[in-house]
Amino acid sequence: MKCPRCVQVIHRGAVPCPHCGFSIADADARFGSGEVSLRLLADVGGLMRSRERGKVEKAQAKFGKLFPQLFFAVHTGGSSETGGNLRQFGFWLLNRAAFEDVPVEKPNEAGILLSIDPEAKSAGVTWGYLLDPFLTEDDTFICLSRAHAYWLEGRYAEGIVRVVEQLSKILAKRSRQAKRDPEKFERKVAPPKRTGEIARRIREGHRPYAGKREEVEK
Repeated sequence: MKCPRCVQVIHRGAVPCPHCGFSIADADARFGSGEVSLRLLADVGGLMRSRERGKVEKAQAKFGKLFPQLFFAVHTGGSSETGGNLRQFGFWLLNRAAFEDVPVEKPNEAGILLSIDPEAKSAGVTWGYLLDPFLTEDDTFICLSRAHAYWLEGRYAEGIVRVVEQLSKILAKRSRQAKRDPEKFERKVAPPKRTGEIARRIREGHRPYAGKREEVEK
């Protein structure tokens, strides 16, 4: 992975970064150490109307059916007002958030988070370590590029849907490659210890998410 602060390549299990010393504790100090409870679509920045949010939720649900072991979350707004950059914010949020509409047994390590900061005019994709063998920064750059023109026009929902669609194509391709050559995609890095503890604790006791959504007005 790349360090969220100095952007140098480091071992996924390195705590802290051997180059600049950054760690999750630094992110906690900047963004908060409390537990964060969110839904898969958290439009904190208020970028979309109800109908538009419905389109994004449908795209997220479709992604979940294609890849039932994963989840795709979206968060808008949030990093610039706390004094941090979007890369650090996304890293912190995926480590610290518990998504209410994600089954308890599905860890954040299997999650993908799209963060959009309209004030800073930036967007970024963060993913859990279980996806390390299947995704690269070049992949996510391509996904964000598909949305760029839409976001410039303020059409955030359409841009997000394009990101989800392109990401689905990439992961489907990698899945086929992994079936043909499983050794190439075998994880070489031991998983970080207890990284999903916070999410599991917040979700504990939640009723299983039924996946039912109110129909969106056409």
